[in-house]
Amino acid sequence: MGGVIIRSAVPLFLSMVTSVIGTFVVTSVLGRHATVTLAAFAVMTAVLNPAAAAVTGALRGLGPFVAPHRDDPVRAVPVLRDARWLTLLVGTAGALAVLAVPLLARATGVPGEVVAELGPLPWLLALYLLVYASGGGATTVLVALGHSRQVLWSSLAGTAVMACCSLVLVPRLGLTGVGVAWLLWGTVGVVVANVCLRRAIGVRVGQGRPRPARIAELARVSVPLAATVLIKFGGLGVITFAASTTSARDAAAHAVLTTLTSLIMLASLSVAQASVPEVARAADAAGARRANRVAALVALGGTAVGALVLLVVSDPVLALFTDDPGVRERAAGLLPLMLLASAADGAQAVQGIGLTALKKSAASMVYFAGGYGLMVAAAVPVAATWGLTGLWTALAVTNLVLVVLQGTGFHRHSARVGRAVVEA
Repeated sequence: MGGVIIRSAVPLFLSMVTSVIGTFVVTSVLGRHATVTLAAFAVMTAVLNPAAAAVTGALRGLGPFVAPHRDDPVRAVPVLRDARWLTLLVGTAGALAVLAVPLLARATGVPGEVVAELGPLPWLLALYLLVYASGGGATTVLVALGHSRQVLWSSLAGTAVMACCSLVLVPRLGLTGVGVAWLLWGTVGVVVANVCLRRAIGVRVGQGRPRPARIAELARVSVPLAATVLIKFGGLGVITFAASTTSARDAAAHAVLTTLTSLIMLASLSVAQASVPEVARAADAAGARRANRVAALVALGGTAVGALVLLVVSDPVLALFTDDPGVRERAAGLLPLMLLASAADGAQAVQGIGLTALKKSAASMVYFAGGYGLMVAAAVPVAATWGLTGLWTALAVTNLVLVVLQGTGFHRHSARVGRAVVEA
């Protein structure tokens, strides 16, 4: 089973890496364009990132409904049609949040020149979210049906378009060029993914009449998953704010460590997503637990490799992010603690996504709300007393607690896998 999960996870990992490269290109080009442009983009992404992550979370909630139809994918078509209605609703909510960015920026005291620099960007990114949602989670469905390799083609095509358009358009159009590039990225990615999905299923999905009861069934898994993502983004945002109250050096070191964490987490997230079909298709509790256990071991192995590489080449890696020797020294000192927090985060992600595969994402949301709620409440006092070291210790402890909560929850809910089949 480990080989199956690894073969499915590798294309997902490469897909995530290409997406990260694409966003790095955009940030780099903007940084060379103008400081105010980069500042406006930072304001925009403060809302866009959680909104897009919530939409992505809702799309990933479709996996356990599709995976049982892997051997006869045509039977999944009604589910996909219901999913398109749900994803459009979630995408519309995300688009409205993005459109509200100029109002939120003014209300929170963002300088007028930065707000004015946004221009039509909110409208273009709102369209991007709607286009992304209109794809109906095609990439999630491809993974659930055992065609994760096709997801890589979608990501490569979209990222290539975004990178090229950013290099060409941003020097001329500024943030408007970013918006156009992002919209084209989403459009190309959705088109390629749906073409691959059509080939995988053999029939056209189309758009059927809405079935409220079925859509609500999907929402009971997808919406809590999206809410969990928002809780995590919100909690990490509070940690970042608390870090900014310590010192400029610590705030900069925290930004570097946060970026490295997102890179280290790619392996765990790809493995966790690859395990969803195996858990969802398990015939009994033992099979579901075995798939989850294998995924956890593979994810920890991938994290360990990444951590080892980072520890060996930490000096040149940190030099890529900052020229300040004080910031590099501070980040290097906290690197082992960051890696512990990242490893625990990856382990809890496997358990949490395993709960989604069991259609119990609401349980994962409750665990996250409790764990992150306590961390958020303690963040500012911890920062004032123990500084950045205290914040990363709190983050590591919170993630370790979530490993226990999510793991215990998975074990408890997976006990009904075989029993549910018998009762049905």
